[in-house]
Amino acid sequence: MTSFPKVSKTNENDGPNEDNTPAPTVPKSLRAAQPPTPSTQEQGGRHMTKMNSKMGASEGVKASYRRERWRSRSMSISSNGSISSRSSFSSDGSASDGEGDDVNPRDIQQETSSGFTDFCIRNIKLHNFGRREIKIAEEEMSALMLLRTKLSTEKSLAGARIVICTHVTAQSAVLIETLVACGAEVRVSACNIFSTQNEVAAALAEVGIPTFCWKTMTEKDFWWCIDKCVAKSDTADEAKGWANMILDDGGDLTHHLYKNYPDKFNSITGIVEENISGIHRLYQMSRANKLPAPVMNVNDSVTKTKFDNLYASRESVTDAIKRTTDCMIGGKLVVVCGYGEVGKGCAAAFQGVGCIVMVTECDPICAVQACMQGFRVVRLEDVVHYADIVVTCTGNKNVVTREHMNKMKSGCILANMGHSFVEIDVNSLSTTDLSWERVRSQVDHIFWPDGKHIVLLAKGRLANHCCSSIPSFIISITATAQALALIELFKAPPTRYKPDVYLLPKKMDEYVASLHLTIFNGHLTELTKEQASFLNINRTGPFKTQHYKY
Repeated sequence: MTSFPKVSKTNENDGPNEDNTPAPTVPKSLRAAQPPTPSTQEQGGRHMTKMNSKMGASEGVKASYRRERWRSRSMSISSNGSISSRSSFSSDGSASDGEGDDVNPRDIQQETSSGFTDFCIRNIKLHNFGRREIKIAEEEMSALMLLRTKLSTEKSLAGARIVICTHVTAQSAVLIETLVACGAEVRVSACNIFSTQNEVAAALAEVGIPTFCWKTMTEKDFWWCIDKCVAKSDTADEAKGWANMILDDGGDLTHHLYKNYPDKFNSITGIVEENISGIHRLYQMSRANKLPAPVMNVNDSVTKTKFDNLYASRESVTDAIKRTTDCMIGGKLVVVCGYGEVGKGCAAAFQGVGCIVMVTECDPICAVQACMQGFRVVRLEDVVHYADIVVTCTGNKNVVTREHMNKMKSGCILANMGHSFVEIDVNSLSTTDLSWERVRSQVDHIFWPDGKHIVLLAKGRLANHCCSSIPSFIISITATAQALALIELFKAPPTRYKPDVYLLPKKMDEYVASLHLTIFNGHLTELTKEQASFLNINRTGPFKTQHYKY
């Protein structure tokens, strides 16, 4: 294994108040920032009427359009709290939704400032905004940056050609650029049609990283982008295929390669998968003796399971719902479907803000755990008619069916936090008796004939990824594990790993955690030789067996 770096031990109004008491005095220096009074607005309206009459009808319409466009931008930014959460940027540097551009990026030719053209994204002019997003993420991902500093000098991935299919966000960009700094060549596509940050994709392309993705691309575009990554053949390795490593999130890339380019696996030395859906598919292939290459299972590593699944869900689920709906969550009745690590995080988050939380679960062990935390374990069909929010966290399919949605009350919010985008049967909503209304990015209102509507987030895909609300620190933990797993598979002797699914070595798991412990100024207790001998372990770890449950 590669040697790793050592870790050091008034809201104020201008008018009178409702009870006729004098209003607070506003300093002159701040008065310019106060919202205009109704009289001022009326005067502005009269002024614009006069201006329109002077400019003529066409110029007046243009001025009106400019005012409306600015108003929509302002509302979009303020309701977000963060421009990048739901907005991208138009070519003139202004905020926009990213969905209004009807031109398919496949139909236009773009190039970077250096003349690089091997990419397909929404708008290369957004790269400056994307670089700022990446810089912000790097501040919170200091452990991964520390790993980059160490391994980039060793060029641990020199000669590696990695095809990547992941969420193209500022956080994943830090991982991608870390792999490049370590000597790897990469080609990048997105694993989700909604989660791409267009400005980040532009930033990656600007520095010469082949990137093929954009926010809200179609399913057809999704597979085309993956194909553009795996079908590169303008090298001397044309006969074998360009790639020799795969970094996947969900298994789509691996299965696309297996189905359409099986011969290219002759050159693949390893696959790293960090998604439960992808791991399930790979285990199925392994049991059928169809697995074409060794797989490192990052999803079931302790750092991924505990931090990414549990703590990231706890941090992001309420944030994603608030960002997209602007609703108050406290006091709502929430049904969390599934009480695995993701479900535990979601239930804890809703409980923490004062919600009434119920849990559905098929596993009796998880069900008892939910009961011991004070949650009522129910069947969805028994409570769905009065739930305010329903969140799926199972990784299974058809957890919420059309029959369930027919029973939901008007205004019920439906979101998916599980790794499978088929948990909510969205296809059953594509019937003539229902109508869809897009109210904002990633938010659809679906109307029933009687006037009832439900609020669907991200069309049933991962709500937190689609709404950019996962903490960078959490992504750093998983990204560090992914980087180390790629290095391990790439550097390992050919006989060490056979075509099978392997768990991340415990020593590597503990190393990932130790890197991030320094961020909290935490200090580990060192075992004495006598203590280590008593436990029959090494003083420096691993401290737990591979099957230990944390």
